Amino acid sequence: AAHKTVALSISCENLLDMDTFSKSDPLCVLLMNTSGPHWCEIGRTEKIQNCLNPKFSKNPVLDYYFEMVQKLRFEVYDIDSENCSLQDADFLGELECTLGQIVSSRKITRPLVKKDKRPAGRGTITICAEERTDNRVVAFEAAGRKLDKKDFFGKSDPFLEFYRQTETGWQLAHRTEVIKHNLNPTWKPFRIPLQSLCGGDVEKSIKVDCYDYNNSGSHDFIGSFQTTLSQIQQAEFECINSKKKQKKKGYKNSGVIIVKQCKVEYTFLDYIMGGCQINFTIAVDFTGSNGNPSLPQSLHYINPNGYNEYLAAIWAVGNVIQDYDSDKMFPAFGFGAQIPPTWQVSHEFPINFNPSNPFCAGIEGVVSAYQQCLPQVKLYGPTNFSPIINHVAHFGRQALQQQTASQYFVLLIITDGVITDMDETRSAIVRASQLPMSIIIVGVGGADFSAMEFLDGDDGILRSAAGEPAMRDIVQFVPFRQFQNCPQEMLAQSVLAEVPGQVTGFFNSMGLKPPLGDAPPSDSSASAPSL
Repeated sequence: AAHKTVALSISCENLLDMDTFSKSDPLCVLLMNTSGPHWCEIGRTEKIQNCLNPKFSKNPVLDYYFEMVQKLRFEVYDIDSENCSLQDADFLGELECTLGQIVSSRKITRPLVKKDKRPAGRGTITICAEERTDNRVVAFEAAGRKLDKKDFFGKSDPFLEFYRQTETGWQLAHRTEVIKHNLNPTWKPFRIPLQSLCGGDVEKSIKVDCYDYNNSGSHDFIGSFQTTLSQIQQAEFECINSKKKQKKKGYKNSGVIIVKQCKVEYTFLDYIMGGCQINFTIAVDFTGSNGNPSLPQSLHYINPNGYNEYLAAIWAVGNVIQDYDSDKMFPAFGFGAQIPPTWQVSHEFPINFNPSNPFCAGIEGVVSAYQQCLPQVKLYGPTNFSPIINHVAHFGRQALQQQTASQYFVLLIITDGVITDMDETRSAIVRASQLPMSIIIVGVGGADFSAMEFLDGDDGILRSAAGEPAMRDIVQFVPFRQFQNCPQEMLAQSVLAEVPGQVTGFFNSMGLKPPLGDAPPSDSSASAPSL
């Protein structure tokens, strides 16, 4: 299916004010209608405090299929909690439209409505679409020195805003965090798409504004400078406040911004073409809750056309990932069944019953091993995920010791429901987040998957039972039934969308290069077969 990748920049005006003593703290959630009544979250912006006219700097990215109507819903919330949970959030209004409408207009502004379709006050939302042809990412670190003191009783609370030049003026690309009471701040390193920062053109102007943060939402301007990506690397820039410059005679500057690091990272394509192998492992849920495989109600029942949800999920995801797996040999395991000859319950048995060689040849091999395995095992329980996660993590740990980006592991778990060993699973995921590994969970059947949504760290950082935070979000959860009436590519798209970013994010943050040669990051905008 031919598609483009587009980034959506989102801003709102005149939002409803829900907070008694201050203004709303808005965040926008983007959902896509996958089939019938099902809507699936595909991205969200950051939260902006005390602001009724937010310009969000985090732009959701999605794939635009020409031949499909992709219905989108933008929901705006006033967030009260620290972890950005929507549970206690106040609803500020929504917009439903199609991606095609946004792409064809490039920019739309529409009123926000409440759930009953009546206007949400005078609130409006503006969405701009921009095609992403260049997937390169810039790693950035900045600091300030001797910034102007803006607060009457203390030091300034500085933050930076990065803007890129467009035909219609300056467009916000990134906003740093605020550093309290500090005239010599060092901001956290951040990563930003090259296209957001300068439209992919290293000679295009970039504007950087420095502000002093105020709780009221009206921030004091400290100073500004303009540069280009080609000039910015490891340089210092004077922050100039033009009003002060006109008024004050001996005005020099309002402080200095130091760019400590600014480098273009390796892309997914750089790693794949540079010899990184993606190793794909499949784990299938053989617990009793699936129902007796010989009865049509069972999720493991294979109908006369050779179909069930497990097989459909293996095909859909496997077809895409096998393009990246060089040897096309996939280890496949089952969990939660009693297996012959001793009928002990196992949570990591090879479905070809060959422990010394659990590999299946191609996705066809996985499918036929699954079909042969089904009648030979007794579905049982409980539903334990941690053994198979730890099994794959063991290989990830070995690969990491080689100190190059030679291997990355993707574990696909297909399951019908509730996890029994939740605490052990959380700890296993937190440990795996420090390894070259991602986990994709596809939920089949109609169970309550809320615990799975919790593992998929979109709502805040996942922590182990002991409170240790994950180093990064490595779990992607997708309920299969939401995609039943969609083309097969859409399930794979949704499931695999985050993998390239997880691969590049991990290896770049560990400073690991592609194993073949010392090629610098590519400057081509060629793209790999799209994941």
